[in-house]
Amino acid sequence: MHDSIKNLNIIKEQINTKESNVNIIAVSKTFPMSNIEPLLISGHMHFGENKVQEAIEKWTEIRKIKKNFKLHMIGKLQTNKVKFAIPLFDYIHSVDNWKLAQKISQEQEKLKKYLKIFIQVNIGNEDQKSGINKKDLSIFCKKCINELNLKIIGLMCIPPQNEDPKKYFKIMLDLNKSLGFEELSMGMSSDYVDAVKHGATFIRVGSKIFGERS
Repeated sequence: MHDSIKNLNIIKEQINTKESNVNIIAVSKTFPMSNIEPLLISGHMHFGENKVQEAIEKWTEIRKIKKNFKLHMIGKLQTNKVKFAIPLFDYIHSVDNWKLAQKISQEQEKLKKYLKIFIQVNIGNEDQKSGINKKDLSIFCKKCINELNLKIIGLMCIPPQNEDPKKYFKIMLDLNKSLGFEELSMGMSSDYVDAVKHGATFIRVGSKIFGERS
């Protein structure tokens, strides 16, 4: 059995995927397709990429052959890359400003392909991080849904480093519930267990599946 499959099985046991409704996104950024294929062949469903260009190079051909997987854009999405992202991806986790939301809406209408979208929340109010501020969140989400016809399914966050993420996961769960969303994208290799305990339905795990990036 390939290491990545073993690692994935360990994570599934840890978070008890039989009991919980958690989707594990295998974050395959920087890893070649030779590392990813064992998971694809085993039937793993969700994969995440950070950069549109890298995703195009890796996934375009496989998309033509295999249909039964979902590709997630989890990194920062530039507006000039949206037209390339829409055809390839199924989910976007990082809508963090109005201009980007507008661009996604325009491109989706052109292609008549509507992705599932998470709104990125700047949960720690950090200057260096993108995302929507908590106080602006409700209005932003309503505008995305009502004015842009975006399929918003939940919120996403990256908690501040060097702080206990549990506090932020709790806030995210409450925010998500208050807005009536079903899905919640939070938790990475270092904190996915806590994220799941706080209601995450999508966790984004890279190094714990594929190993450390060289």
